[in-house]
Amino acid sequence: MRQTNERLGTPRAAGIAGVVFAVLMAIAIVLVRVALPEGGDAADIDLDAGQRRAVRTALEVLPFAGIAFLWFMGALREQAGEGEDRFVSTVFLGSGLVFVATLFGSAAAAGTVLGGDQDHSSFGRQFAYALLSTYAMRMAAVFVFTASAIGRRLGVFPRPLIVLGYLAGLTLLLVGSDVPWSELVFPGWALVVSLYILRGRRPAGAGPGSAA
Repeated sequence: MRQTNERLGTPRAAGIAGVVFAVLMAIAIVLVRVALPEGGDAADIDLDAGQRRAVRTALEVLPFAGIAFLWFMGALREQAGEGEDRFVSTVFLGSGLVFVATLFGSAAAAGTVLGGDQDHSSFGRQFAYALLSTYAMRMAAVFVFTASAIGRRLGVFPRPLIVLGYLAGLTLLLVGSDVPWSELVFPGWALVVSLYILRGRRPAGAGPGSAA
């Protein structure tokens, strides 16, 4: 009974972690976009006190967003169980880990804008935006693709959610840094998936009698 309860609690853990990640990630993206509206191209613009405060808050939020994402990813992978495809699950895990690594790297680079050295600040701003909008979002696209594929194979996600995942993945993969605010597609997708999980959906084959 204890093992059954633990497995039934995993979807809820994934849902909660996903909501936390989506909210924190969206907050960080909005703060950075508001503080640095021109992205890495405005390298010669000095930040005022309000912009620095916004960037500092975003940098404080991002580590917790990354931690929540790791929990979200682990809980989703647990749901796949023995039915997961090894190739797809490896890409799923690898893309998620690389996403977190590039997310933390972009946060570290963005921290240079808070320093007084203009040269380092300019380089850090451009480097942070390149990591986030180009590399991190591409890895997020791969993560969304593989998560949707796993959900389709196992019958965990309904067709509309799978289609939404593929559309979100294509947007993150092809649009990237060309369209400002496109980074919000990823936390938006994570929020929709998490809310679906929190509604109490069970994996395929987990009927009412499986809790006995």
